[in-house]
Parts: sequence; structure tokens; C-alpha cells
Amino acid sequence: MASEDLILDILLEQGKITQENIDKCRDNLGVRANTMLELLCLDGVIKEEELVAFLVDYLSVPSVTLSDNTIPPEVIQCVPGDFVRKNHLMPFKLEANTLTVGMVNPMDVDVVDNLTVELNKNPQTQGISVETAIAGPIDIQNAIDLYYRGQQFETAVSEAEEGDYSEALKGIGNISGGEGEDEAPIIRFVSAIITQAYRMRASDIHIEPLEKRIRIRYRIDGVLKEMESPPKRLQGPIMSRLKIMSGMNMAERRIPQDGRIKFKVDKVVLDLRVSNLPGTHGESVVMRILDKSSLMLGLSELGFLDEDENTFRHLISMPNGVLLVTGPTGSGKTTTLYGCLNFLNKPDVKLITVEDPVEYMLGGINQVQVNDEINFTFSHALRSILRQAPNIIMVGEIRDRVTAEIATQASLTGHLVFSTLHTNDAPSAITRLIDMGVKPFLVATSVIGVMAQRLARTVCKNCACEYVPDPQVCKVMHLSDEYIKSHKWIHGAGCEVCNGTGYKGRKGLFEIMVVNDAIRRLVYECVPANEIRAEARKNGMATLREDGLKKAERGITTLEEVLRITAVDEA
Repeated sequence: MASEDLILDILLEQGKITQENIDKCRDNLGVRANTMLELLCLDGVIKEEELVAFLVDYLSVPSVTLSDNTIPPEVIQCVPGDFVRKNHLMPFKLEANTLTVGMVNPMDVDVVDNLTVELNKNPQTQGISVETAIAGPIDIQNAIDLYYRGQQFETAVSEAEEGDYSEALKGIGNISGGEGEDEAPIIRFVSAIITQAYRMRASDIHIEPLEKRIRIRYRIDGVLKEMESPPKRLQGPIMSRLKIMSGMNMAERRIPQDGRIKFKVDKVVLDLRVSNLPGTHGESVVMRILDKSSLMLGLSELGFLDEDENTFRHLISMPNGVLLVTGPTGSGKTTTLYGCLNFLNKPDVKLITVEDPVEYMLGGINQVQVNDEINFTFSHALRSILRQAPNIIMVGEIRDRVTAEIATQASLTGHLVFSTLHTNDAPSAITRLIDMGVKPFLVATSVIGVMAQRLARTVCKNCACEYVPDPQVCKVMHLSDEYIKSHKWIHGAGCEVCNGTGYKGRKGLFEIMVVNDAIRRLVYECVPANEIRAEARKNGMATLREDGLKKAERGITTLEEVLRITAVDEA
């Protein structure tokens, strides 16, 4: 945006930001945010409040905090969603035939003129004048996501219900999420499902045929949320559209299929991994939205407390050894591994990954995808890449004895190896490797550390307030009244920003076990996991629940969420 460039030039001239800041953010434009100013605020280069205060002083224009306002529906209806997103502005007040909008640069005359023209197109808004106020870029984007996310979906539902599906599968070439008026209603409807899911920060879309309806659910911050259900008669057209978009066989309805979709939303190109499973009432589809920005996190953004981050940094800085990350599916293991790779990715280090599948292409890293159909498995790939003389190897998952043995032997020949296992806690990873058939002496001499992790929902900052935890929760977690009274507890009361849940976003809970000489002796002796756990606790290992309690004490999450995440592990 030309108007944004003007603001950037002013900030640069006033020493608020540097050219290096701009260049770094420009590389992530369209991935983590749609505007440079939003990226600068998200990265902490300049605080949003500081930016707004500076612009108010510099431009002598009043400001507004959109999150403090409840915007009436009649105001939202004045300006179309496409115009709002394209120009990054937000209408928030309509009084005496004057519409006031929040903008980062209220001096952008072209945008104001175009908005006036847009208002005059509609007989209901003709003659309305426009006034401007300064609003923060993140504040504007949050308001757009909150107030405009449902418009496209509701329109698409009504169009799809009335649509003629003989035309539904035309225009198949457009699979990027474009919403041209020439597209069939069912195409716009499927696009709306994906678009709404992205804007609501969903990680998965579940489309499940039931006996009399189709159920659509989004997984947001790890919890499923049911959305408006389309009628049962749309089931066939929806599945056909998704199969075409993901490259599946249209005629096959008896066996599971997998595919991928490239889809563009708000200038961001999403990669969706699609799984199709035949069921009693039809085919069920799950789409995983692969968000590259979540894998570009630094170690400090994963959610470590200071002591744990120092321990983990020490482990991944070792010259050789095996470091395992454990946890169930969806616990953030891949995000953590990519965080390690980003931290270690330097010109003097060679990194190779073996993945199934390679979800994201990372610059400076050699990535290999296994292919079971041609017998190119993890073990085959590992044997080959060892001849490539890497310093660091990441194995997507240790699934069998052969892969485990090669990984441990690679660490003994001077390689640092990262991988994942599906175990509930850190000590169990040791016994799991031995159960796979890896010799105890190999495990003891190669494994340098194990980290178990979970993802806990974080308190919504917009509606955070002090509260008294549920006594039943405290009882189950064995927390004394004195302990509860000695701390200040924070939860989210529920607001429009967090969809009434009180939570927005997730952070990791971690259990880091450093393998020392005492633990190695226990591994040699093939003792049970509980004995290894007891020794690790003597060595200072905090459990997942203890890490969760520390984060609840600091207002990052809640006791209820910690109990939900760790109930099985602490049972």
C-alpha cells in the first residue's frame, strides 16, 4: 500500500524503526500478516500503543481503540467486507449521516474518496460522509476478523441452498479461493468454509455426514467448535468439489483417499492436507490447515519458562546425541522441532530432515520425503543421508526398531539427531525405545534428553480478569487453600474476540528430562519407567502439571486448562 509506505518512511525518518526491520518483515508479508505495520507490531519492533500515540501526535488526528467498542450491525452493513479487507480499515460509528472509520493512515485521501464512492453505490448509504480516526493495525485486523468473518459464509450457505448443482463443478480451474461472481454457488460455499476457518484461527476443518444433516466443526486452539450445518442434500456437491480441489479420484467412494489443496485467503496462500474416509452415512473429510507462520517460531515463542528454555538450548547445542520430543498427535511436536531447526540453521552447519510428508520447505535445509509405495522408508532414507555428511538430522518420527537403531548409531558417530515418539511422558520414551528392540547400551549412550509436551490454551488478553478457581478443580489437583489464596489467578471472562471461550492461542507445557549418569545406569539395568522418572525428579525435572501450574500462576493459562491437559498423565 502506498499509504503504508508513507507511514513507514515517517517512522524510519523519526528513528522509530530501521531499514533492517522493514526488510526482515517484508519477507514474511502475506504469511503472518497482510500489512507491514501489523508485522512490525506483532514482532515487537514497535508497540501498537506507541505507534498509535506517535501518529496521533504527528498527524493531529484523534484515535480509537476498536476492541473497546461494540460496533452495531448497521455500521458493519455500510461497507462491504471485500473493501474493508483490501484497504485495511474498520467502520465503527454512524451518527448524523457521518460514518467514522478507523485507519492506520487517516490522511490517505484516495481510500477515503473510494469509500465515499462505495457508499454512494448503495441507495441506503447514499449521502453519508466519511470521517477518520487512527487505529492500530492489529486492532483493525482483529475487528475485521470478528465482525466480517460470518458475512461470506452466511451468503454462501443461502446461495448454495438455492443453487443449481448441474453447474456446481464448472470453473474448477479456480481453486485458489477467489470469489468471482461467475463461480457456482457450491464453489463459493466450499471456499467460504475454508475462509471462515482460517479467519477463526482453526487448525482443522471436519466435515462429517450424519444421518439427516452434515456436521461442520472447526478445531480452534485444540477444541472442536460446531458451526452452522448445511442441509443433507448438499453432501454430494460438497464432497465432489473437495475431491476435485484436492486431486482425489472422483469415482472412488469405497476406500480412504488423501490429497492437498492450495487455497488463497486474504493474500495468504494456505496449504491444506485433506483426508477422506468412507463412513456409514457418506464420506467424512478432515482438512488440516498448515500454517507456516507457526513453524517459524523462535524458541522463546514456544512457551518455555526461562529455566526450561536454558536447559533446552543447552541440549540442542550439544555436538551429538539423540533428543526426543514426545506427546500425542496435535501436541506441537513438529512446531518444536522446526523451532530447533530455525535456531540451528546457520551457514556453517548442514541440516537434513526425513519427513512423512514434507509439509513446509525451509531455506538452507535439505529435506527428504519418505515414500512407502517404493519402499523408501525412514530407515532407508536415514542410511542414505548419513553418507551426505550432515551435522544435524531430524527424523519426523521413530516408528520401528530399524529406524530407532540407525538414529541412535548416527548419534554415536558424531551427529545430533532430533526425532519424535508417541509416549505420554518423558521417561517412558526410554523404555519405549527398549521395547522396540533397541539395545539398552545404545539407548543409554545416545539419548541426551527427552522432552514431553502438550499445548494449553492461553487466557484471552482482551477479557482477562481475576477470578477464584473452581474448588473441585483445586481438590482434584491436590492444591491447598493456602496455596490458592497466596496467588492471583487470571481467566478470560469470554468476549467476542475469543468467541466467548475466554481463551485465545496456545502455549506449550513441557517436561524436560536431561539424561545424566545416574539415569544412564538405570537404562543399562532396564528398570521400569517409574524408576527413571523418580531419578529424573531428583535431578530437578518438573512434570507437565508443575510446568502448567507455574504458567497458571503467571496468568498465561488457567488451572482448569492445566487439569484438562494433564489429567491422564498425572492419574
